Amino acid sequence: MKDTPGWASPGSAPADGQDGQEPNASGPAEPADRPAAPEPTDQPGQPGPDPSGPGTKWSKEQPPPSQWSAPSGSQGSPAQAPPPPPPGPGWGGQPPGGPGGGPGYGGPGGPGGYGGGYGPGPGGPPGWGGGWGGPPPAAKPGVIPLRPLAVGEILDGAVSTMRTHWRTVLGISLTVAVFTEIVVVLLQGFVLEDAASSDALNDQSASVDELTRALGDTLLSSGVILLIALLGTIVATALLTTVTSRAVLGKSVTTAEAWRDARPQLAKLFGLTFLLPLIGIAVVAVGALPGFLVTLAGGGDGGVALAVLGGMAASVVAIWLMVRFSLASPALMLEKQSILKSVSRSAKLVRGSWWRVFGIQLLATIIANVVASIIVIPFTFLAAALSGDGVSGFLNSGTGDLGWTFLIVSGIGSVIGSMLTFPITAGVSVLLYIDQRIRREALDLDLARAAGVQGYGSDAPGTTSGS
Repeated sequence: MKDTPGWASPGSAPADGQDGQEPNASGPAEPADRPAAPEPTDQPGQPGPDPSGPGTKWSKEQPPPSQWSAPSGSQGSPAQAPPPPPPGPGWGGQPPGGPGGGPGYGGPGGPGGYGGGYGPGPGGPPGWGGGWGGPPPAAKPGVIPLRPLAVGEILDGAVSTMRTHWRTVLGISLTVAVFTEIVVVLLQGFVLEDAASSDALNDQSASVDELTRALGDTLLSSGVILLIALLGTIVATALLTTVTSRAVLGKSVTTAEAWRDARPQLAKLFGLTFLLPLIGIAVVAVGALPGFLVTLAGGGDGGVALAVLGGMAASVVAIWLMVRFSLASPALMLEKQSILKSVSRSAKLVRGSWWRVFGIQLLATIIANVVASIIVIPFTFLAAALSGDGVSGFLNSGTGDLGWTFLIVSGIGSVIGSMLTFPITAGVSVLLYIDQRIRREALDLDLARAAGVQGYGSDAPGTTSGS
């Protein structure tokens, strides 16, 4: 008889001294090939003696207990089948006792089975074991699992990088933020405060020349500050890209190592950062150009309306291009590509995932701005309260007295805000780039090998062959 899981032992041999059916036994003789009806016993799978008389011989071929039925010709009380074994909890549960009352399939030292897992018993290699819980999780040597990432995992990876490697991340962010803010404060205190006078903008009796000069000074001041902040952001992004890429592998990197790795690509990153806005401006200008030409030709309001509509349509195209090229920066830094090849790589990676990339980057930008505002706004009001005009003067004029007290206190808030937002924006950009490469190029296999993960191949869970 086969020891199939779920089958019970048919019991022991017939009683000693009983070789067959005696002639004087009451009741009709049972066929030799059919078993007598068993009596209920305390143990399932162990039939008792035949109530019609002793000496009945068990057949060598027995059906499973769940299919046992009383013979039609038996006498006496109706036969009762032993209850079937209770169902196990599924894959990973332990079935009832096996042949001879011993452990079932999967028991300790048994051949294995759905009870304890296909595989040897104690001391042997592990079998399936432990339950049917699906494939094991993907390897996670660093801040993200090596598989396609969800939105929350990308954001969590950026924060985990800042938390795990806080010395390097905050050191880079703090250094860049302090340096750029010192330059901004010095320029505002010594140069831009004298050049940019916004009093004429609030004076209703000011002439056109005064308004034009004041507007030009304000734009110049804002442009210089924006340029300095942009340069600091580029440097921080270059260094933090290296840190985040190593954090994915579970490896740490010092600030000096990050600088040595990023320095050869800094000039290209500057060129790429200035090229992308120029592309957007050029697209908008081309869209608004027909309207300007019509206006210059005497089109009047029709030309202005055409210019506005053309500019709006071109702005949509510019936003589409900026998102399509938004992964060029990590491609340039991590693949050591040229500017044009990095732009081409970004367009290839974003193709077919434009809305997803746009949504994740928009969400990261909102989070970074909210975090920065929570830090910067209180420091701005504190700086206004400590300055000459106070908070009321700051609210009325919008600028207040830009004295040294105001510049220094508000600058401290800007440094803290930048120190927290630099890692978020740079980390999300790098992890989004890695996620797109995992989805399209199975980069997780290369990352696993680089991280030293053993046994991670093409059949590992969560891998993709490219999509």
